[in-house]
Amino acid sequence: MDLTSLLGTIIGIAAILIGQILEGGDPASLLQITAAFIVFGGTAGAVILSFPKEQLTDAVVALKRIYLDEKIEFSEIIVELVKYATKARKEGVIALEKEAKNASDPLITLGLEAVADGADPKLVRELMETQLALMEERSKGAAKVWESGGGYAPTIGIIGAVLGLIHVMENLSEPSKLGAGIAVAFVATVYGVGLANLLLIPLGSKIKFKDQKSFVAKEMMIEGILSIQAGESPALIERKLQAFILEKDKKSGGGVSEKAPA
Repeated sequence: MDLTSLLGTIIGIAAILIGQILEGGDPASLLQITAAFIVFGGTAGAVILSFPKEQLTDAVVALKRIYLDEKIEFSEIIVELVKYATKARKEGVIALEKEAKNASDPLITLGLEAVADGADPKLVRELMETQLALMEERSKGAAKVWESGGGYAPTIGIIGAVLGLIHVMENLSEPSKLGAGIAVAFVATVYGVGLANLLLIPLGSKIKFKDQKSFVAKEMMIEGILSIQAGESPALIERKLQAFILEKDKKSGGGVSEKAPA
């Protein structure tokens, strides 16, 4: 479990409820079924209309990467690639064809098979980088779904508030009900703004951050496969990949121990 994602979600919601209590309000007053139906339903409808089924599915699947702290040891990837390099030196690259079936990552499998088939190094790089680019596009698309929801929610909240105020205006003959009616109307605005800024937009940002770090592993795999094809020594490949990780770690602004998305 990713504690930062879980705590961020809990703290954000709890802060709103505690603030309501400190102001002397009743948290139960924020529970309005009608407002929730308008904001959550309207936002969901707008998002579903905006994106194709595949991208919506990717966005839902990405939630697993946000809340589950799935890790991979980069040292294990290096050991695996060095093992392939050693085997290629001893038995030739054709021996990598059998090894490819048991590779830990589909990108490694793709690269090993291409190398074993005797593909040109430029073609191998293009094949693997194209695969990586597709993964990056899917990641960006998943993040975009949640961020777009964050853009729609406040506006839907305003629509809910206006609808509530219309209902209030229809009951001006009963002044005693105006205050409560207006309060209920503005709960929709709270839902819209809160949903966008406490959940949807942060979800999109977290997907991009986590996947950016995981793609470091993919880039390392590409460099490792190309080094194997170039006939570099296992020891040199190991040093190169370790240095590569450190350099990419600096660019990503943190440690790299995330699991690459499927």
